[in-house]
Amino acid sequence: MHASSAEKNVEERTRHVLSEIFGSCSLEKVGVRLWDRTAWPDERPRAAVLALKHPEALGQMFLPGTEVGLAEAYLHNDFDIEGDIEAAFEIADFLLGRLNNWKKKVKLAGLLVALPGRNGRSTMRQAARQLLPRIRGRRSLLERDRRAVTFHYDVSNDFYRLWLDRQMVYSCAYFQSPNDDLDTAQERKLDYLCHKLRLRAGQRLLDIGCGWGALVLHAAKHFGVRAEGITLSEPQAEWGRARLADAGLKKDATIELRDYREISTNGSRLYDAIVSVGMAEHVGRERLPDYFRAAHRALKPGGVFLNQAIGEGVVPRPDNRNGSFIEQYVFPDGDIPPLPIMLRAAESVGFEIRDAENLREHYGLTLRHWLHRLEAHHAEARSVVDETTYRIWRLYLAGSAHAFRRGHIAVYQTLFAKLDSSSRAHLPLTRADWYTQNQVV
Repeated sequence: MHASSAEKNVEERTRHVLSEIFGSCSLEKVGVRLWDRTAWPDERPRAAVLALKHPEALGQMFLPGTEVGLAEAYLHNDFDIEGDIEAAFEIADFLLGRLNNWKKKVKLAGLLVALPGRNGRSTMRQAARQLLPRIRGRRSLLERDRRAVTFHYDVSNDFYRLWLDRQMVYSCAYFQSPNDDLDTAQERKLDYLCHKLRLRAGQRLLDIGCGWGALVLHAAKHFGVRAEGITLSEPQAEWGRARLADAGLKKDATIELRDYREISTNGSRLYDAIVSVGMAEHVGRERLPDYFRAAHRALKPGGVFLNQAIGEGVVPRPDNRNGSFIEQYVFPDGDIPPLPIMLRAAESVGFEIRDAENLREHYGLTLRHWLHRLEAHHAEARSVVDETTYRIWRLYLAGSAHAFRRGHIAVYQTLFAKLDSSSRAHLPLTRADWYTQNQVV
């Protein structure tokens, strides 16, 4: 069947709009395929393909003029990303820059409105707008934080199992080589954290935001400590408790539903060491002094606090004036301030900074593993979540890997000491013991 003149006209206008959008962008890795299976700018194979599903796709993608609008077009299947989604993110910064340039945006809008339109609405867009308004109240109040955390972590334990490592560690792994498998790298990260804390048998350890309890279990089993974890996610707590029971560690380790503002500070039960991995991002920079103060109060003099958190990188990101996809769909109320803000907050409550390490490359490698594992389990994922949720996470993991690779964001492990009354930190002069492979027990 031959295309009508009207259909050909729509295709020609679409190609013209594509030329305006990508005119000065290198398309070595990314191409476009129209709904009629024709390719743009040419037929040459590329690592990734933006597959437009219908003639209205470009309007759905770019008329909102925001990062969220572009992401929602993918979630609603106005277009798909075939092949290497990480390669597709090579053009993401370019596109966001054009969306933030009002002169280019006005010109592009004029071209887009001439394309066909439709009245369909994204079911996920409706769901997000129905759910997210429930996260009300001033930022960083306890009940609002509870809702924000459960929005992210209570998707489904079965969903996370598909793409995390066997211990369900949802944070940056630690690689000796880019060829390390994920399970090995995550096991090494747990060991590295325990060595940085210099854990010894009989000590008390608190894990703030313990997730599914991997570090709590590892520290109790291999380092002989009394480990306590706290989380705001009930599915995480239930999973972690079951794992502790299976490992015969119920007497040595516990996981409770509790917030950092509810940490007990009984003088006879202070902790020798405290760790927090991926928790500070949920706190908000205005509440960071309260967060560090809670840890400082609960720590023995001479104790240490290891905080791992994502922060701003040194390479500026495109300015998302209208909000970000991650904030709306993945991490409501998330905040990743630059490292100096984190350090100043810790010092303001009496912590002494002892070490800071950037593991940016490690998180990029971790995210690549997660992304490829998720994509490999697409069918299984669809048995526990809907297609839109799968796409949210695929986009989130690929976008985050891109951001770490480009230096837009970083991840910092910072070690703080609570000095004793004589201003001693109770720490050795060098870091040599961090890199030993022998565990304490």
